[in-house]
Amino acid sequence: MERQFPDCQKCSTGVLIPLSDYGREGASIMFKAWVCSNPNCGFNIRIDNGEVSIGKDITQSFK
Repeated sequence: MERQFPDCQKCSTGVLIPLSDYGREGASIMFKAWVCSNPNCGFNIRIDNGEVSIGKDITQSFK
């Protein structure tokens, strides 16, 4: 079965791609963020410490 991702409602060009991460104790966090596949759009939505944030600047992590 092929997966389909939701269309980006901001640019209508890209699709929202789910990203996962690890918590402080190393537990997997599925779908922590969704980002637009269109690099010119930059839309993102994420969960940080139980808070939902939309549109924060995306930066590279050097961890």
